[in-house]
Amino acid sequence: MSRHRSPSIRPRYGRIVAVCSSSLITLTAVLGGTGVLPTGGQDAAAVSASMSVPSGAKGDAARDRVTGGGSAKDGAEPDEQGTTVAKQVADPTVIPVDPTEAPADSGEGRRVVFSQAAQRVWLIDEDDTVERTYLVSGSVYDNLDPGTFAVYSRSEKAWGIDDSGTMNWFVRFAHGPNAAIGFHDIPVDDGQRVQTADELGTPRSHGCIRQRPVDAKALWEFAPIGTTVVVI
Repeated sequence: MSRHRSPSIRPRYGRIVAVCSSSLITLTAVLGGTGVLPTGGQDAAAVSASMSVPSGAKGDAARDRVTGGGSAKDGAEPDEQGTTVAKQVADPTVIPVDPTEAPADSGEGRRVVFSQAAQRVWLIDEDDTVERTYLVSGSVYDNLDPGTFAVYSRSEKAWGIDDSGTMNWFVRFAHGPNAAIGFHDIPVDDGQRVQTADELGTPRSHGCIRQRPVDAKALWEFAPIGTTVVVI
């Protein structure tokens, strides 16, 4: 009687892997359903929610925060005449200056200084103390050369050329190609101001220097005829 070897038992790895995989998938589904593990859909929704911007008014506000936009109401404060004036946000194109000090090379004595690069005005006393300083909007054209001038004319109310609006506290100190150049408040045309207060600090006019009404009145009171005006 011959001897027969018992056939060796070979483990079927394929079935083992399949069974383990199936068990793992089942366990993951159970845990995911109970909230122990996040599911793929939840992750995608969370990422989508963190990256998207809602629609409507709230969405617009969110977009403004992302893109650096925003309305004039952001950080707004009333001026002395009750007009809402937005706080200024630094413009990257404007040269930074120290507003508490009189600009270098701006002369001496009582004077008004206008910096075209910084779009800023200083009212400076005889002892070189800065009495007042604020942002303005000068000309978009190159029609005013640096130099020293003097106030030669003043009008509490004036009308722009070609019916371009009315303005108050007009203090003239230079002559442009077609009209006088001076300081005044932001003109009003058809009942609306031609620019907003939060746009001050950037060139916007066709020749003159625009100011908030409260600043225009302060310069009017500071600069009678003959006052030195220095443009830098």
